[in-house]
Amino acid sequence: MPRFALRLEYHGGSFSGWQRQAGQPSVQAAVEAALRRLEPAAPGIAAAGRTDAGVHASGQVAHCDLARDWDPFRLAEALNAHLRPEPVAVLAAARVAASFHARFSARERRYTYRLVARRAPLALEAGLAWRVRHPLDAAAMRAGAAQLLGRHDFTTFRAALCQAASPVKTLDALEIEESALPHGTEFRFHLRARSFLHNQVRSIVGTLERVGAGAWAPGRVAEALAARDRAACGPVAPPHGLVLTGVTYHPDPFAG
Repeated sequence: MPRFALRLEYHGGSFSGWQRQAGQPSVQAAVEAALRRLEPAAPGIAAAGRTDAGVHASGQVAHCDLARDWDPFRLAEALNAHLRPEPVAVLAAARVAASFHARFSARERRYTYRLVARRAPLALEAGLAWRVRHPLDAAAMRAGAAQLLGRHDFTTFRAALCQAASPVKTLDALEIEESALPHGTEFRFHLRARSFLHNQVRSIVGTLERVGAGAWAPGRVAEALAARDRAACGPVAPPHGLVLTGVTYHPDPFAG
């Protein structure tokens, strides 16, 4: 049975998340429905990351097994035709080895969180960024962020219902990009790691927002991390600012 990798983009606002759930719209269910329009007996699919309700993706990766050895370009085109009008697109498809697994073969995951500081509500980008009314200090947030880099027990920054076997993760990068807007400032938090805990990115961003607002001193981030206590975390940032931007594999199934 040929296996294919799919690179996906989606707007998470109308979904209960990636994972299929009874009675709830999900990205997984939408893609599987499109696959079964091509092959009614197509089995379920797996993804690199189970994004939460409201979270978006510009570089999610999933794999599927099909009976027919499709041309990858034609497979992507056919799936996109059957995905309409869902806010999901197949950016690329590639034939991969049977040993390839979208989740377990991944070497790195990348997320970006968008935060806009301005008094006026977001009209054109509502649902694509978190808007706060107050200015934020990027230097203070970067000082707080630096304390989270490396290998740590991230118990403080994971959801209470997180099912990961261990809270120990290695955060390889946490960069904060600041851009002036005509009526405010946009901050983009870029994070890289082999894997993340449930709600880890949103917990980190929500905590750093408190640092940027002046409610927390940067050093309090290290104290919260050392506490290994969910109660020591800042507020969890809302899901609509978060985007899964990419997943790394060796070799890259989409290269060439």
